[in-house]
Amino acid sequence: MSKQEIDQYLGTLDEPERATLTQLRDTIVAIVPNAEQCISYGMPAFKLKGKTIAGFAAFKSHLSYLPHSGSVIPRLAKETEGYTKTKGSLHFPADEPLPKTLVKKLLDTRMAEAFGPRR
Repeated sequence: MSKQEIDQYLGTLDEPERATLTQLRDTIVAIVPNAEQCISYGMPAFKLKGKTIAGFAAFKSHLSYLPHSGSVIPRLAKETEGYTKTKGSLHFPADEPLPKTLVKKLLDTRMAEAFGPRR
């Protein structure tokens, strides 16, 4: 059901927002294929072992990547230079998808925080 809810969310968006967030979704699924897709706080999100590890949303003037943690983006200050950001969200233009390498670093950092370092 949740995958369908994300499909519905994406279906309400105009281009290029829809294509950019669909690409982000596909990148997250490729990196963490066993993550559960869901809606959290009205926005698409991904859970692993019961913890929300990523999310995204479209806003009027930008798109956001949401790590569902206030410490992930500050930890990746160098990697996220050039982006507008808050402690809990990374903003990017509607027509410029986040690089896959950055999404992987964001996910790896969040998963290490949530579950401990990989062995």
